[in-house]
Amino acid sequence: MNDTCLITVAPNGARRGYTDHPAIPLTASEIALTAKACLAEGAAMLHLHVRNEQGGHLLDAAAYRRAIEAVRDSVGDELIIQVTTEACGIYEPAQQRAVIHELQPEAVSLALRELLTEPEEAPGGAFCHWLTDQGITPQYILYAPEELDRFYLLRERGVLPAGEAFLLFVLGRYANPPVADPDALQHFLARYDGRDPWAVCAFGVTEADCMQQAARHGGHIRVGFENNLQRPDGTQVADNAELVRIARQRAEAEGRAPMTAAEARRRFSV
Repeated sequence: MNDTCLITVAPNGARRGYTDHPAIPLTASEIALTAKACLAEGAAMLHLHVRNEQGGHLLDAAAYRRAIEAVRDSVGDELIIQVTTEACGIYEPAQQRAVIHELQPEAVSLALRELLTEPEEAPGGAFCHWLTDQGITPQYILYAPEELDRFYLLRERGVLPAGEAFLLFVLGRYANPPVADPDALQHFLARYDGRDPWAVCAFGVTEADCMQQAARHGGHIRVGFENNLQRPDGTQVADNAELVRIARQRAEAEGRAPMTAAEARRRFSV
C-alpha cells in the first residue's frame, strides 16, 4: 500500500448554491480563497467547476481560465487543477470535448456514462487518446461497479489508452438525504484488478467513513461541498477546508500521509 494519499477537494460541484451553504465558492475569487484554505489542510488537487452569472453550471474555456488564473495567483502550482466535463443535463458530448480541446488543462475528469456510451465510443475513445498524447491526465468517473467491467473492456479493445489510468469510484447518489454506504466500496474492489490507482468520493454524512475505508484499502480520496456539507455527527461544517481536515485525519489514522502536488504529479503523470 502507498503510504501517501492524494486528497482532492471538490468545493462546489454543478448543483449547489449559497442557499445550500453560505460558504460555497462559486466565483473565481471565492474558489481561489477556498483553494488556499484547503491546501493548508492537506489537499493537493482541486476539482474545478465554474458557474455562469446566474450561478448555473457552465462549461466554458474562458471562465475556466479566469478561475485557474485566480487559483494560481493564490497557491501557485501547489495544487493540481482538475477541470470537470460534467454534462449536468445541459451539454452534449461534443460540447464537453470541445471545451477541453480549447482549454488544454493539466487534468480532467470524465464520466464513462457520459462520454463513452456505445454511440460515443469512437469519438470518446479518440478524445481519451488525445488527452494522453497531450499530456493531460484524465480521471475516469465510475458510478457503479459494473462500469469498472466496461472500463476494462474498453481498454482491452483499444478504445481507451493502454496505460495506467486514474479511476474514481462514486459511492451514493444525489438524494434526499444523500447518504453513501461505506461498505459499497467492496463492490468496486471485488471487480478491481489491482492495476490502476483509484480514489473515492461519497455523498452525505458518511463521507468521512467512506474516505477512511478508501485510505485503508490503498485508495485516494475526494471530499468537498459537491458531495457533502456535514460532519460525521450530522452538523454542518464551516467550509470545505474543514472537510479536507477531517479526511486528512481519517487517512492519517490509517497510516497515510497527504501527498503534495509535486508527489501527485509524479505519481499520476500530471
